[in-house]
Order: sequence, then C-alpha cells, then structure tokens
Amino acid sequence: MTFSRRLRSIFSGSVGNLVEYFDWYVYAAFSFYFAPKFFPAGDQTAQLMNTAGIFALGFLVRPLGGWLLGSYADRRGRKAALLLSVALMCLGSLIIACLPGYDEIGVLAPVLLLVARLLQGISLGGEYGSSATYLSEMATPNRRGFYSSFQYVTIILGQLLALGLLIVLQRFVLTSEQLHDWGWRIPFLIGSGIAALAIWLRRNMQETDSFNDHRSGSARKSNLRELARHPREVGIVVALTAGGTLSFYTFTTYMQKYLVNTTGFSKDDATLISSLALLVFMVIQPIVGLLSDYVGRRLMLIAFGALATLFTVPILSALAVKQSMGVTLLWYIAALLITTGYTSINAIFKAELFPVHIRALGVGFPFAVTVSLFGGTAEYIALWLKSIGHESWFYYYVSACAAVSLIVALCMKDTKATSRMDAGHA
Repeated sequence: MTFSRRLRSIFSGSVGNLVEYFDWYVYAAFSFYFAPKFFPAGDQTAQLMNTAGIFALGFLVRPLGGWLLGSYADRRGRKAALLLSVALMCLGSLIIACLPGYDEIGVLAPVLLLVARLLQGISLGGEYGSSATYLSEMATPNRRGFYSSFQYVTIILGQLLALGLLIVLQRFVLTSEQLHDWGWRIPFLIGSGIAALAIWLRRNMQETDSFNDHRSGSARKSNLRELARHPREVGIVVALTAGGTLSFYTFTTYMQKYLVNTTGFSKDDATLISSLALLVFMVIQPIVGLLSDYVGRRLMLIAFGALATLFTVPILSALAVKQSMGVTLLWYIAALLITTGYTSINAIFKAELFPVHIRALGVGFPFAVTVSLFGGTAEYIALWLKSIGHESWFYYYVSACAAVSLIVALCMKDTKATSRMDAGHA
C-alpha cells in the first residue's frame, strides 16, 4: 500500500471515529439541559443521576457491540464493521433528536431515550475494537504508537467539538431558556447528519493488509471460545483498562458536572474550562504515542499507574475548592497529563497482544466489558456518593483502580518488544 493511500485510510477511519464519539459525548455535554425534559421534576442532582444512569446503561451494552462487531470485523473485515458501527450511531442520535419529552408521552420518554442510548452503546462497543485494530494495522511498524494514538485524538476531539458546540449555543446563539426548551436537540441533529457523512467516507477506506493476508491464508475463527484461549492477554486488557478508563471518564465527561455541582462554577465557565483542558489533552496524545515508539509501551503504563495512584486524591480535592479559573484549569490539565500515559497507547498495546484472526474481538470485547463496569458507571457512582455525603470516597476509588493498573504494568512484558502484529508472533 502506498503512503498516500495509507494516510487517506487512516484519516477516514479517524474521522469516522471522531463522529461516533461526538454523538456519544453530546449526551453528556448537554445533559444539564435535557435532563428535566425526560424525567419528573426534582432537584438537579437527582435529575443528573437519572441521565447518568441511562449513560451507564448505554455502556452496559457495549460488550454486546464489542462481541458482535468485533467478531464481524475479524470475519468480514475492519472496514465492514466500521461502516456498520457508524450507521447504528447515526440512528441513535436521530431518535434522540426527535424524541418528545416526559410531559408529552410520560414514562415512554425515558424508555425511548434508553433505547436510543442502547443502540449507540452497541455502536461504540464495536467501534473501539475495530477502530483500534484498523489504525494499528494500517500504521508502519516503527510508528505504531504514533499513528494509533490518533484514536484518542479523535475521541477527545469528538468530546471537544461537543463542548465547543455547547459554548457557541450558550454564549452566541440561544438563551438558557431556549437551550432547555428545544436547543438541546440541535447537536443530536448535527450528529446524525455528520454520521451520514462518515458512512460515505468509510466506504472509500482500504482494508488492511493484515486482514487480507489472514483471510486468504487462515481458517481460524473469531469467537468467544477462541478468545478464551488467550486468558493472560484478556486479563491484561481488563486490568489496565479498569484504571485507565475510570481516570479518563472522571476527568473528561464527569468533570464538567463536577465543576458545577461540587466546585460551584457556572455552567458556562465549567464548559470553557473543560474545553481548554481537553484541547491540551488532545494535542499531547501523538507526542506521548510517538515517545512510546522509542521507550516502549510498558514504561508509559507504569508512569500512568504510579502518578494516578499518588495524585488522583490530591487533584480532585484541590478541584473541589473553588479557585480562579486559571488555577482550576492547571489542576485539570495536570490530571489529564497523567491520564495520557494510558490513553495515548491504549489502542496499540492491546492490538499488539492478539494475533490477527482474533484481534478486533480481543481488543474490543474485554475493553467494552471493563469500560461498562468502570467508565460507564463513573458519573453515577460519583453523584451517588455525593448524594449520601461521602463524595471524597470516589477519589479513593479512582486511585485504587489506578493502583491495580500499576501492578499489572509492572508485571507485564513490553508489548512493543513482543508484538503479535509482527510476522514472527502471528
């Protein structure tokens, strides 16, 4: 494959990934505004808990997506699975955009909201493994860390665009009343539209050479029974994902609400702080990914585990006290810099663990299960502990999960040196 075709395919895969995560994060970014529409009147924390509960349930079906679309990617191709995943995301966003509220259709409103999020959860569960595998296989061997880091560049950019759209609507286009009434529907309509564009882009993607070689030379199947033959690799993915994904969701999707509900910032200021911090977070992903191509993946994971274990509690405690926006932003960026040790290389170190015939399922399914248990419940657990007067317990929970990741990182071999993406380890 020529260099230009490789870059075009990586771009198409990345753009589709961006669109999917924009659609996914719009829900979290605009939940302040649509929560009262879908649930009976109550205090702000109770309504946020209801929307966070549906957010968590959307995560619970991600393993189903990781299983179905991961197996599909290993059997029919990475490209086919990526097309299907973005189509499901498009449908889910369109349903939410057009959905009547609780006052119009009663309890059916939150039920249909849940259905739409379940569709999106299946989509995203399949997207992660297929996308991580595609980007890793498309990358040149000596720059796999760098190229695969763009998965989280697009994940973060998707969230950043969701927050950016919120800022534009808040500050320049709509009043707060209009956002609460109908303006929150705009991002879901935009999301469904650009998802349709992503489908067109992905139709022109090239399939990876690794999959084409496997399809022509192997009859080994991709299923859960075959995955069970790799318990060590699955265990590594689960343990490292537990700490990494909990830290990621704590300091991305939940932090906007934390700055409002705990620290006391206005919704506008919290959105601006989150957007600036995420911009820095996005930019440093390829830098750390490239660094891993020189020093290995294990060192990055050890750095994340050690720093997150030691500093999560102090950082969240500092963020709980209202300070100037500049000081708060610095604390927030510090937390995200630590998390980069995981996010920048999470796609490649997982892909390097598995042989080609089981790679998309091996990357996607155990990751989706772990994200459902730890990432998807992060907001709900944090808000529940706050509601019972023990918010600080959440800080120690995040730190403890990071400690588990640290232990595994210390005990594992460097996947860069033992990569199964190389011919000798297939």
